[in-house]
Amino acid sequence: MDSVLDYLLTEAVDPAPIDTIADAWSRHRAVAPRFATPVDVAIAGGFGADRLGFAFLSGYQEALRTLIADLPADELVAVSATESGGAHPSAIRTALAETDGRWSVHGTKSFTTLGIMAQRLVVIGSSGESPDGRNRLHAVLVDADEPGVRVTNLPAVPFAPEIPHATVTFTDAAARMLPGDGYLDYLKPFRTIEDIHVLAAALGWLIRVARESGWPQPVVQRLLAAVAAVRGLDIDRPSSPGVHVALGGAFELLDRLLAELEPLWESAAPVVMARWERDRPLLATAGRVRAQRLTAAWRSLAAEAEHRSSAS
Repeated sequence: MDSVLDYLLTEAVDPAPIDTIADAWSRHRAVAPRFATPVDVAIAGGFGADRLGFAFLSGYQEALRTLIADLPADELVAVSATESGGAHPSAIRTALAETDGRWSVHGTKSFTTLGIMAQRLVVIGSSGESPDGRNRLHAVLVDADEPGVRVTNLPAVPFAPEIPHATVTFTDAAARMLPGDGYLDYLKPFRTIEDIHVLAAALGWLIRVARESGWPQPVVQRLLAAVAAVRGLDIDRPSSPGVHVALGGAFELLDRLLAELEPLWESAAPVVMARWERDRPLLATAGRVRAQRLTAAWRSLAAEAEHRSSAS
């Protein structure tokens, strides 16, 4: 397997434009076998992308493969969780039902990233209330070409418009139940796992731009150090408070790097700079939720430190 750090510094930049998600996914799949972990695949996929939106695609797909290890390597997969009331566990109204050992899904998801391009959907749904009155959530896999699945494209968002989003309606659609709790084992950790992998892919893409544009070596060094920092996050423990604190630090590091890069963008190709100006809000997506998780992590660590102090 290749070292992803060496790869970022020595791999030839493919100048061929990427016109579609299918093209971007093909390039991603071509490089994936060279690396052993999803986060390294995300980084290399980001390096191979010609714009931030396609780097996001690499990060998003590898985040899903960290969450669910046995997903088919060649399929585009999407999480379908958000409903009209949001994605909070109490807002999930999509119903899961079992009949004669067969699970089915009924309901509507209002915003599914990748939408019509996804071949398989990870759907978060409810099987009813638990004895304590909480929404009992599960995750199921649904083939997008199931007869009971209807996908309706949404208008393109202002940034990364190449990535489609859709409303997805399920009507008695056949599903495969995944083990574990839908919130604790899927929805909650995926928010952190996705942040890590998308950040990793974005940094891979920035190193591509730096090399293409002839940015100074010290800048490339600092970008590579940021890649190393993200790779060092304990991805296998996405609910760890320490991971959330470190991830918060990684995003602060990114902010400092982006400020340093500001005057250098004029040396990038005009189309690259124009796409960056359009797409940079992508990196701030879910920033408010990340900030809430970071605050909760520090609160949890403080409580744990107090508990240990009183116990000693």
